[in-house]
Amino acid sequence: MSRAHAAAHAREKGERSTIAQHALTVLAGQLAVMAFGVTDTIVAGRYSPTALAALSVGTSIFVSVYVSLMGIFQALLPLWAEQRGAGQPQAMGRSLRQALYLLTAVCALGMAILLRPDALLRWTDVPADLQREVQSYLSVLAWSLPAALLFRLFGTLNQALGRPQLVTVLQLLSLLLKIPLSVWLTFGGAGMPALGAVGCAWATLAVNYAMVVIALALLRSQGLYAPLALWRRMERPDWRLLAHFARLGIPAGLAILVEVTSFTLMALFVARQGTLASASHQIAANLAALCYMVPLSLAIATSARVSYWRGAGDEAMARRLILMGLRFAALTGLALASALFLSRHGVAGIYTSSADVMALTASLLAWVAAYHVADAIQTFCIFVLRCYRITVAPLLIYCVLLWGGGLAGGYWLAYAAGPALPAWLPAGTPAPFWASSAAALMATALVFGAMVSKVARTRDR
Repeated sequence: MSRAHAAAHAREKGERSTIAQHALTVLAGQLAVMAFGVTDTIVAGRYSPTALAALSVGTSIFVSVYVSLMGIFQALLPLWAEQRGAGQPQAMGRSLRQALYLLTAVCALGMAILLRPDALLRWTDVPADLQREVQSYLSVLAWSLPAALLFRLFGTLNQALGRPQLVTVLQLLSLLLKIPLSVWLTFGGAGMPALGAVGCAWATLAVNYAMVVIALALLRSQGLYAPLALWRRMERPDWRLLAHFARLGIPAGLAILVEVTSFTLMALFVARQGTLASASHQIAANLAALCYMVPLSLAIATSARVSYWRGAGDEAMARRLILMGLRFAALTGLALASALFLSRHGVAGIYTSSADVMALTASLLAWVAAYHVADAIQTFCIFVLRCYRITVAPLLIYCVLLWGGGLAGGYWLAYAAGPALPAWLPAGTPAPFWASSAAALMATALVFGAMVSKVARTRDR
């Protein structure tokens, strides 16, 4: 082995370790954030069925708004990682200050939707008595949106710097505050009246602002951020830079919206099949979302390093990391999917004691396993494409394949195919939706994979 080849191999091995540590750290933080929702679901469910129903509707609306806007700022990760690789820390600081203008605008949009959800609630036929509870819940969460997005901006900056540990520690610590606050404010006590589902919203608001205050203190005091010169006076809006942010972020945010709604709308279409189908689908969806955290964390970590080396002018190393990450995403996806498939009956039994729900859930988890393999690959690819400023094409592909192929295809199979429906897709169950979505995601993964391969080869040359 030549000296140059040995050095390249050693450097790649070091990158593999860096990416693994980054991904595991991000995964721990993502699981802590997911635990927020689990906590609220358990607390509201024990308070009353009405509170749980209001939480379910309100959370689905808030999450759809939040993740779409969050995607705008997650798309800035490659830009900042490139600036770090190019040795331009003060450019990172300036672009962060400019991003605050964009954050102000999207917060106003998001809060307007959350404070006036009447039309959306009527369109989805939410019962009138439940609408008031949902509106109260969303009116509190609307004011937590600026803090949630500010913390996301802080998280994206840390990921670009290759130091996600501070964010994860804050997310884990915030869970320790969230749990008792949700219980206290929901059930009342110590002079506080019981607030029901709205209590969970107030707990979320308090935790989000506490995290932002601590994040600001860290930005002010930690030497890690000193080279960025963050605390300079705010410059006037740089409309050219803000337009660049918008070109990167808005398609990325809309792509996340398509991905999320193709997932959440499935639950609304399944609901007409009855309680058994809805309960089984909910368990399957929960496990799919949990599995998704693994490729998401890997994609964030790898895209940060790919952009770093692109900024440093080493396209060859960026390409090697893409190939390494893609192999790892496929292998971990297959491993996790295999484990889920083999243990599907046991896993279903953890969630429910009903024999009927358990049997239907186990059959759906076979489709979830296939869904996850495709999901792992396409998630990794779309983050890599953002490293090359490719955001519009993935959005269009999502619209055609996830909405048109997965969601519409599943609806046709479930409700219009009739006798044409094959025996292995039993009618009156969510299986047609999961099968169609898995096929659509597989097609998406193949298209994205080809795009990643082409752009990486082109830039390497």
